[in-house]
Amino acid sequence: MLDVQALRQQFPGLHRKQNGRLPIFLDAPAGTQVPQRVIDAIVSYLTHCNTNHGGVFATSRQSDEIIDSAHAALADLIHAPSADEILFGQNMTSLTFHLSRSIAKTLKLGDQVLVSRLDHDANVAPWLLAAHESGAEVRWIDIHQEDCTLDLDDFRKNLSARTRFVAVGLASNAVGTINDAATICREAKKAGALAFVDAVHFAPHGAIDVQALGCDFLACSAYKFFGPHVGVLWGRRELLEELPACKVRPATNVLPGRWMTGTQNHEGLAGVAAAVEYLTEFGRHCPTSGVAFPDLTGRRLELRVAMTSIQEHERTLSREFLKGMAERPQYKVWGIADPTRVALRVPTFALTRGDQSPHHLAERLAERQIYSWSGNLYAIEVTERLGLEQRGGFLRLGFVHYNTIHEVQRTLSALDEI
Repeated sequence: MLDVQALRQQFPGLHRKQNGRLPIFLDAPAGTQVPQRVIDAIVSYLTHCNTNHGGVFATSRQSDEIIDSAHAALADLIHAPSADEILFGQNMTSLTFHLSRSIAKTLKLGDQVLVSRLDHDANVAPWLLAAHESGAEVRWIDIHQEDCTLDLDDFRKNLSARTRFVAVGLASNAVGTINDAATICREAKKAGALAFVDAVHFAPHGAIDVQALGCDFLACSAYKFFGPHVGVLWGRRELLEELPACKVRPATNVLPGRWMTGTQNHEGLAGVAAAVEYLTEFGRHCPTSGVAFPDLTGRRLELRVAMTSIQEHERTLSREFLKGMAERPQYKVWGIADPTRVALRVPTFALTRGDQSPHHLAERLAERQIYSWSGNLYAIEVTERLGLEQRGGFLRLGFVHYNTIHEVQRTLSALDEI
Protein backbone atom coordinates (compact mmCIF):
# COMPACT_ATOMS: atom_id res chain seq x y z
CA MET A 1 0.00 0.00 0.00
CA LEU A 2 1.27 3.45 -0.92
CA ASP A 3 2.15 5.97 1.75
CA VAL A 4 0.23 8.65 -0.13
CA GLN A 5 0.64 11.30 2.55
CA ALA A 6 4.43 10.96 2.40
CA LEU A 7 4.35 11.22 -1.39
CA ARG A 8 2.13 14.30 -1.24
CA GLN A 9 4.78 16.09 0.82
CA GLN A 10 6.97 16.14 -2.28
CA PHE A 11 4.39 18.15 -4.28
CA PRO A 12 4.34 21.80 -3.17
CA GLY A 13 1.34 22.63 -5.35
CA LEU A 14 -0.87 20.28 -3.37
CA HIS A 15 -0.40 22.38 -0.22
CA ARG A 16 -1.40 25.79 -1.60
CA LYS A 17 -4.59 26.79 0.23
CA GLN A 18 -7.38 28.61 -1.56
CA ASN A 19 -9.91 30.47 0.58
CA GLY A 20 -8.55 28.66 3.60
CA ARG A 21 -8.98 25.14 2.14
CA LEU A 22 -6.65 22.68 0.50
CA PRO A 23 -7.95 22.08 -3.03
CA ILE A 24 -8.59 18.64 -4.46
CA PHE A 25 -6.75 18.43 -7.75
CA LEU A 26 -8.86 16.34 -10.13
CA ASP A 27 -7.54 18.28 -13.13
CA ALA A 28 -4.63 15.88 -13.70
CA PRO A 29 -5.80 14.67 -17.15
CA ALA A 30 -4.85 18.12 -18.42
CA GLY A 31 -1.58 18.18 -16.48
CA THR A 32 -0.38 16.89 -13.11
CA GLN A 33 1.28 18.70 -10.26
CA VAL A 34 5.08 18.30 -10.05
CA PRO A 35 7.36 17.20 -7.20
CA GLN A 36 9.86 19.67 -5.76
CA ARG A 37 12.79 17.91 -7.43
CA VAL A 38 11.40 18.84 -10.87
CA ILE A 39 11.25 22.51 -9.88
CA ASP A 40 14.76 22.31 -8.43
CA ALA A 41 16.14 20.68 -11.58
CA ILE A 42 14.72 23.41 -13.81
CA VAL A 43 16.04 26.18 -11.56
CA SER A 44 19.44 24.50 -11.30
CA TYR A 45 19.73 24.23 -15.08
CA LEU A 46 18.90 27.90 -15.62
CA THR A 47 21.24 28.90 -12.80
CA HIS A 48 24.30 26.80 -13.57
CA CYS A 49 24.42 25.64 -17.21
CA ASN A 50 21.95 27.61 -19.29
CA THR A 51 23.40 27.52 -22.78
CA ASN A 52 22.97 25.95 -26.19
CA HIS A 53 23.78 22.47 -27.40
CA GLY A 54 27.09 21.20 -28.73
CA GLY A 55 29.63 23.70 -27.46
CA VAL A 56 33.20 22.89 -26.38
CA PHE A 57 33.01 24.92 -23.15
CA ALA A 58 32.03 23.72 -19.67
CA THR A 59 28.42 24.90 -19.40
CA SER A 60 27.52 23.51 -22.83
CA ARG A 61 29.05 20.16 -22.01
CA GLN A 62 27.16 20.07 -18.71
CA SER A 63 23.99 20.98 -20.58
CA ASP A 64 24.56 18.16 -23.06
CA GLU A 65 24.95 15.69 -20.20
CA ILE A 66 21.59 16.75 -18.78
CA ILE A 67 19.92 16.44 -22.19
CA ASP A 68 21.44 12.99 -22.66
CA SER A 69 20.16 12.00 -19.21
CA ALA A 70 16.63 12.96 -20.26
CA HIS A 71 16.84 10.75 -23.37
CA ALA A 72 18.09 7.84 -21.27
CA ALA A 73 15.43 8.38 -18.60
CA LEU A 74 12.57 8.32 -21.11
CA ALA A 75 13.99 5.25 -22.82
CA ASP A 76 13.89 3.47 -19.47
CA LEU A 77 10.39 4.75 -18.66
CA ILE A 78 8.85 3.30 -21.84
CA HIS A 79 11.30 0.38 -22.18
CA ALA A 80 12.69 1.59 -25.51
CA PRO A 81 15.65 -0.28 -27.06
CA SER A 82 17.77 2.88 -27.30
CA ALA A 83 17.89 6.43 -25.94
CA ASP A 84 18.63 7.61 -29.50
CA GLU A 85 15.06 6.68 -30.45
CA ILE A 86 13.62 9.22 -27.98
CA LEU A 87 12.64 12.55 -29.51
CA PHE A 88 11.57 15.68 -27.63
CA GLY A 89 9.49 18.61 -28.77
CA GLN A 90 7.06 21.30 -27.75
CA ASN A 91 4.23 18.87 -27.03
CA MET A 92 2.72 15.62 -28.28
CA THR A 93 0.46 17.44 -30.75
CA SER A 94 3.33 19.29 -32.43
CA LEU A 95 5.45 16.14 -32.61
CA THR A 96 2.58 14.14 -34.10
CA PHE A 97 1.88 16.76 -36.76
CA HIS A 98 5.61 16.80 -37.53
CA LEU A 99 5.65 13.03 -37.98
CA SER A 100 2.42 13.09 -39.98
CA ARG A 101 4.07 15.25 -42.66
CA SER A 102 6.63 12.52 -43.15
CA ILE A 103 4.06 9.72 -43.11
CA ALA A 104 2.01 11.59 -45.72
CA LYS A 105 4.94 11.37 -48.13
CA THR A 106 4.82 7.55 -47.91
CA LEU A 107 1.08 7.29 -48.66
CA LYS A 108 -0.58 7.26 -52.06
CA LEU A 109 -4.00 7.18 -53.66
CA GLY A 110 -5.81 3.98 -52.66
CA ASP A 111 -3.99 3.52 -49.35
CA GLN A 112 -5.98 3.48 -46.13
CA VAL A 113 -5.43 5.11 -42.74
CA LEU A 114 -7.31 3.88 -39.64
CA VAL A 115 -8.16 6.22 -36.77
CA SER A 116 -10.40 5.77 -33.72
CA ARG A 117 -13.60 7.42 -32.48
CA LEU A 118 -12.21 7.17 -28.94
CA ASP A 119 -9.10 9.30 -29.37
CA HIS A 120 -7.97 12.79 -28.50
CA ASP A 121 -7.95 14.85 -31.68
CA ALA A 122 -4.15 15.09 -31.53
CA ASN A 123 -4.18 11.44 -32.60
CA VAL A 124 -6.84 12.01 -35.25
CA ALA A 125 -6.41 15.36 -37.01
CA PRO A 126 -2.73 14.83 -38.01
CA TRP A 127 -3.60 11.55 -39.73
CA LEU A 128 -6.70 13.02 -41.40
CA LEU A 129 -4.44 15.73 -42.80
CA ALA A 130 -1.85 13.18 -43.94
CA ALA A 131 -4.57 11.20 -45.71
CA HIS A 132 -5.98 14.33 -47.33
CA GLU A 133 -2.57 15.42 -48.59
CA SER A 134 -1.77 11.99 -50.06
CA GLY A 135 -5.19 10.97 -51.35
CA ALA A 136 -5.42 8.06 -48.92
CA GLU A 137 -8.78 6.89 -47.58
CA VAL A 138 -9.69 7.31 -43.90
CA ARG A 139 -11.41 4.47 -42.08
CA TRP A 140 -12.82 4.78 -38.54
CA ILE A 141 -12.68 2.32 -35.65
CA ASP A 142 -16.01 2.62 -33.84
CA ILE A 143 -16.78 2.21 -30.13
CA HIS A 144 -19.31 0.27 -28.07
CA GLN A 145 -21.50 3.11 -26.88
CA GLU A 146 -22.67 1.33 -23.71
CA ASP A 147 -19.21 1.23 -22.11
CA CYS A 148 -17.07 3.34 -24.46
CA THR A 149 -14.69 0.53 -25.37
CA LEU A 150 -13.17 0.13 -28.82
CA ASP A 151 -15.02 -2.20 -31.16
CA LEU A 152 -12.27 -4.62 -32.16
CA ASP A 153 -14.59 -6.39 -34.60
CA ASP A 154 -15.07 -3.08 -36.36
CA PHE A 155 -11.30 -2.60 -36.37
CA ARG A 156 -10.81 -5.97 -38.04
CA LYS A 157 -13.57 -5.23 -40.54
CA ASN A 158 -11.81 -2.04 -41.61
CA LEU A 159 -8.27 -3.45 -41.59
CA SER A 160 -7.23 -4.63 -45.04
CA ALA A 161 -4.27 -5.17 -47.33
CA ARG A 162 -4.65 -1.50 -48.30
CA THR A 163 -4.17 -0.28 -44.72
CA ARG A 164 -0.87 1.53 -44.33
CA PHE A 165 -1.23 3.30 -40.99
CA VAL A 166 -3.21 2.71 -37.78
CA ALA A 167 -3.43 5.27 -34.96
CA VAL A 168 -4.87 4.33 -31.57
CA GLY A 169 -4.75 5.59 -27.99
CA LEU A 170 -3.48 3.53 -25.07
CA ALA A 171 -6.11 5.11 -22.80
CA SER A 172 -8.96 7.52 -23.48
CA ASN A 173 -8.45 11.02 -22.11
CA ALA A 174 -12.24 11.41 -22.06
CA VAL A 175 -13.73 8.29 -20.47
CA GLY A 176 -10.65 6.44 -19.18
CA THR A 177 -10.92 3.25 -21.26
CA ILE A 178 -7.65 1.30 -21.60
CA ASN A 179 -7.43 -0.04 -25.14
CA ASP A 180 -5.99 -3.37 -26.20
CA ALA A 181 -3.29 -1.58 -28.15
CA ALA A 182 -1.01 -4.63 -28.29
CA THR A 183 -3.62 -6.63 -30.21
CA ILE A 184 -4.28 -3.72 -32.57
CA CYS A 185 -0.56 -3.23 -33.23
CA ARG A 186 -0.01 -6.95 -33.80
CA GLU A 187 -2.86 -7.25 -36.28
CA ALA A 188 -1.90 -4.00 -38.02
CA LYS A 189 1.61 -5.33 -38.51
CA LYS A 190 0.28 -8.58 -39.97
CA ALA A 191 -1.65 -6.49 -42.49
CA GLY A 192 1.53 -4.59 -43.42
CA ALA A 193 0.58 -1.34 -41.66
CA LEU A 194 2.51 0.92 -39.28
CA ALA A 195 1.03 1.47 -35.80
CA PHE A 196 1.12 4.71 -33.81
CA VAL A 197 0.13 4.70 -30.11
CA ASP A 198 -0.90 7.82 -28.20
CA ALA A 199 0.14 7.09 -24.60
CA VAL A 200 -0.31 10.62 -23.27
CA HIS A 201 -3.22 9.80 -21.02
CA PHE A 202 -1.98 6.40 -19.90
CA ALA A 203 1.55 7.48 -18.91
CA PRO A 204 0.86 8.57 -15.30
CA HIS A 205 -1.28 5.50 -14.59
CA GLY A 206 0.74 2.43 -15.58
CA ALA A 207 3.87 0.92 -17.10
CA ILE A 208 4.54 1.48 -20.81
CA ASP A 209 6.57 -1.03 -22.82
CA VAL A 210 6.94 -0.15 -26.49
CA GLN A 211 8.56 -3.51 -27.20
CA ALA A 212 5.68 -5.47 -25.68
CA LEU A 213 3.13 -3.26 -27.44
CA GLY A 214 4.78 -3.93 -30.78
CA CYS A 215 4.07 -0.41 -32.02
CA ASP A 216 6.16 1.56 -34.48
CA PHE A 217 5.70 4.96 -32.80
CA LEU A 218 4.54 6.07 -29.36
CA ALA A 219 3.95 9.57 -28.04
CA CYS A 220 3.43 10.97 -24.56
CA SER A 221 3.82 14.25 -22.66
CA ALA A 222 5.93 14.81 -19.56
CA TYR A 223 3.51 17.28 -18.01
CA LYS A 224 1.01 14.43 -17.71
CA PHE A 225 3.42 12.33 -15.63
CA PHE A 226 4.62 14.87 -13.05
CA GLY A 227 7.07 16.77 -15.27
CA PRO A 228 7.19 20.05 -17.23
CA HIS A 229 5.57 20.93 -20.56
CA VAL A 230 7.64 18.77 -22.92
CA GLY A 231 6.40 16.36 -25.60
CA VAL A 232 7.95 12.94 -26.21
CA LEU A 233 7.95 10.78 -29.35
CA TRP A 234 9.50 7.34 -29.70
CA GLY A 235 9.98 5.58 -33.03
CA ARG A 236 11.63 2.41 -34.23
CA ARG A 237 15.18 3.21 -35.25
CA GLU A 238 14.91 1.93 -38.82
CA LEU A 239 11.83 4.08 -39.44
CA LEU A 240 13.37 7.20 -37.91
CA GLU A 241 16.43 6.67 -40.10
CA GLU A 242 14.48 5.94 -43.30
CA LEU A 243 11.48 8.29 -43.23
CA PRO A 244 11.92 11.74 -44.78
CA ALA A 245 12.42 14.28 -41.97
CA CYS A 246 11.55 17.98 -42.28
CA LYS A 247 14.51 19.87 -40.85
CA VAL A 248 16.93 22.70 -41.51
CA ARG A 249 19.78 21.83 -43.89
CA PRO A 250 22.78 22.03 -41.53
CA ALA A 251 21.08 19.78 -38.95
CA THR A 252 22.61 16.39 -38.29
CA ASN A 253 21.26 13.33 -40.02
CA VAL A 254 22.08 11.19 -36.97
CA LEU A 255 19.46 10.22 -34.39
CA PRO A 256 17.98 11.78 -32.41
CA GLY A 257 18.98 15.12 -33.91
CA ARG A 258 17.59 14.14 -37.31
CA TRP A 259 14.06 14.74 -35.98
CA MET A 260 14.49 17.30 -33.19
CA THR A 261 14.01 20.62 -34.94
CA GLY A 262 15.57 23.75 -33.49
CA THR A 263 16.81 24.43 -29.99
CA GLN A 264 15.04 22.30 -27.42
CA ASN A 265 13.59 23.32 -24.05
CA HIS A 266 16.76 22.37 -22.18
CA GLU A 267 15.54 23.40 -18.73
CA GLY A 268 12.38 21.41 -19.45
CA LEU A 269 14.45 18.35 -20.29
CA ALA A 270 16.22 18.71 -16.95
CA GLY A 271 12.77 18.62 -15.40
CA VAL A 272 11.81 15.55 -17.44
CA ALA A 273 14.82 13.64 -16.12
CA ALA A 274 13.90 14.71 -12.58
CA ALA A 275 10.30 13.51 -13.03
CA VAL A 276 11.55 10.07 -14.05
CA GLU A 277 13.94 10.08 -11.09
CA TYR A 278 10.98 10.81 -8.80
CA LEU A 279 9.23 7.69 -10.12
CA THR A 280 12.46 5.70 -9.89
CA GLU A 281 13.00 6.56 -6.23
CA PHE A 282 9.35 5.83 -5.57
CA GLY A 283 9.81 2.36 -7.07
CA ARG A 284 13.02 1.83 -5.15
CA HIS A 285 11.11 2.06 -1.86
CA CYS A 286 7.92 0.24 -2.86
CA PRO A 287 7.26 -3.08 -1.10
CA THR A 288 6.39 -4.86 -4.37
CA SER A 289 8.86 -7.69 -5.03
CA GLY A 290 11.09 -7.51 -8.09
CA VAL A 291 10.53 -11.23 -8.59
CA ALA A 292 7.45 -10.29 -10.62
CA PHE A 293 9.71 -8.72 -13.28
CA PRO A 294 12.64 -11.12 -13.75
CA ASP A 295 13.70 -9.63 -17.11
CA LEU A 296 14.20 -6.12 -15.72
CA THR A 297 17.06 -4.65 -13.70
CA GLY A 298 18.18 -1.25 -12.44
CA ARG A 299 16.07 1.79 -13.19
CA ARG A 300 13.76 -0.12 -15.55
CA LEU A 301 12.87 -2.50 -12.75
CA GLU A 302 12.34 0.33 -10.26
CA LEU A 303 10.10 2.18 -12.72
CA ARG A 304 8.04 -0.94 -13.39
CA VAL A 305 7.59 -1.48 -9.66
CA ALA A 306 6.57 2.16 -9.21
CA MET A 307 4.01 2.13 -12.00
CA THR A 308 2.57 -1.19 -10.83
CA SER A 309 2.12 0.20 -7.31
CA ILE A 310 0.54 3.36 -8.72
CA GLN A 311 -1.89 1.26 -10.74
CA GLU A 312 -2.91 -0.77 -7.68
CA HIS A 313 -3.58 2.38 -5.64
CA GLU A 314 -5.54 4.04 -8.43
CA ARG A 315 -7.74 0.97 -8.86
CA THR A 316 -8.69 1.32 -5.20
CA LEU A 317 -9.65 4.95 -5.87
CA SER A 318 -11.62 3.91 -8.96
CA ARG A 319 -13.57 1.22 -7.11
CA GLU A 320 -14.44 3.65 -4.32
CA PHE A 321 -15.57 6.32 -6.77
CA LEU A 322 -17.63 3.98 -8.95
CA LYS A 323 -19.33 2.42 -5.94
CA GLY A 324 -20.24 5.91 -4.82
CA MET A 325 -21.56 6.89 -8.25
CA ALA A 326 -23.73 3.75 -8.36
CA GLU A 327 -25.54 5.21 -5.33
CA ARG A 328 -26.09 8.50 -7.16
CA PRO A 329 -28.30 7.69 -10.17
CA GLN A 330 -28.81 11.39 -10.89
CA TYR A 331 -25.36 11.25 -12.47
CA LYS A 332 -24.44 9.30 -15.59
CA VAL A 333 -20.93 7.80 -15.76
CA TRP A 334 -19.87 7.43 -19.39
CA GLY A 335 -17.59 4.49 -20.01
CA ILE A 336 -16.82 1.50 -17.80
CA ALA A 337 -18.87 2.02 -14.64
CA ASP A 338 -18.65 -1.47 -13.12
CA PRO A 339 -16.32 -1.45 -10.07
CA THR A 340 -15.26 -5.02 -10.88
CA ARG A 341 -13.83 -3.87 -14.25
CA VAL A 342 -11.45 -1.17 -13.01
CA ALA A 343 -8.49 -3.03 -14.52
CA LEU A 344 -9.87 -2.00 -17.92
CA ARG A 345 -9.79 1.72 -17.22
CA VAL A 346 -7.74 4.50 -15.67
CA PRO A 347 -9.28 6.72 -12.93
CA THR A 348 -10.59 9.35 -15.35
CA PHE A 349 -14.36 9.76 -15.25
CA ALA A 350 -16.76 11.53 -17.61
CA LEU A 351 -20.04 12.55 -15.93
CA THR A 352 -23.27 14.25 -16.91
CA ARG A 353 -26.29 15.16 -14.81
CA GLY A 354 -29.70 15.75 -16.33
CA ASP A 355 -30.02 19.14 -17.97
CA GLN A 356 -27.24 20.78 -15.97
CA SER A 357 -24.36 21.85 -18.17
CA PRO A 358 -20.95 20.30 -17.50
CA HIS A 359 -19.52 23.81 -17.24
CA HIS A 360 -22.01 24.61 -14.47
CA LEU A 361 -21.05 21.44 -12.62
CA ALA A 362 -17.34 22.33 -12.88
CA GLU A 363 -18.05 25.82 -11.54
CA ARG A 364 -19.98 24.44 -8.57
CA LEU A 365 -17.12 22.05 -7.77
CA ALA A 366 -14.58 24.87 -8.11
CA GLU A 367 -16.53 26.85 -5.52
CA ARG A 368 -15.85 23.92 -3.19
CA GLN A 369 -12.14 23.89 -4.18
CA ILE A 370 -12.44 20.74 -6.27
CA TYR A 371 -10.68 21.31 -9.60
CA SER A 372 -12.07 19.61 -12.68
CA TRP A 373 -12.58 20.16 -16.41
CA SER A 374 -15.61 20.29 -18.66
CA GLY A 375 -16.35 20.24 -22.40
CA ASN A 376 -15.15 17.82 -25.06
CA LEU A 377 -11.51 18.05 -23.90
CA TYR A 378 -10.40 17.62 -27.55
CA ALA A 379 -12.05 14.18 -27.65
CA ILE A 380 -14.60 15.55 -30.07
CA GLU A 381 -15.21 12.21 -31.80
CA VAL A 382 -16.27 10.80 -28.41
CA THR A 383 -18.70 13.60 -27.55
CA GLU A 384 -20.21 13.54 -31.03
CA ARG A 385 -20.54 9.74 -31.02
CA LEU A 386 -22.26 9.83 -27.61
CA GLY A 387 -24.52 12.74 -28.55
CA LEU A 388 -22.95 15.04 -25.95
CA GLU A 389 -21.30 17.70 -28.10
CA GLN A 390 -24.36 19.93 -28.36
CA ARG A 391 -24.96 19.56 -24.61
CA GLY A 392 -21.50 20.90 -23.73
CA GLY A 393 -19.64 17.61 -23.46
CA PHE A 394 -19.12 16.21 -19.97
CA LEU A 395 -17.63 16.90 -16.57
CA ARG A 396 -14.22 15.20 -16.28
CA LEU A 397 -12.74 14.15 -12.94
CA GLY A 398 -9.26 12.64 -13.03
CA PHE A 399 -7.48 10.98 -10.12
CA VAL A 400 -3.76 10.13 -9.97
CA HIS A 401 -1.58 8.49 -7.34
CA TYR A 402 -1.33 11.57 -5.12
CA ASN A 403 -5.11 11.58 -4.62
CA THR A 404 -6.62 9.90 -1.57
CA ILE A 405 -9.70 7.94 -0.54
CA HIS A 406 -10.68 10.94 1.60
CA GLU A 407 -10.62 13.12 -1.51
CA VAL A 408 -12.83 10.62 -3.34
CA GLN A 409 -15.33 10.78 -0.48
CA ARG A 410 -15.20 14.57 -0.32
CA THR A 411 -15.83 14.72 -4.06
CA LEU A 412 -18.85 12.42 -3.80
CA SER A 413 -20.26 14.62 -1.03
CA ALA A 414 -19.71 17.72 -3.17
CA LEU A 415 -21.59 16.13 -6.07
CA ASP A 416 -24.48 15.56 -3.66
CA GLU A 417 -24.49 19.23 -2.69
CA ILE A 418 -24.74 20.57 -6.24
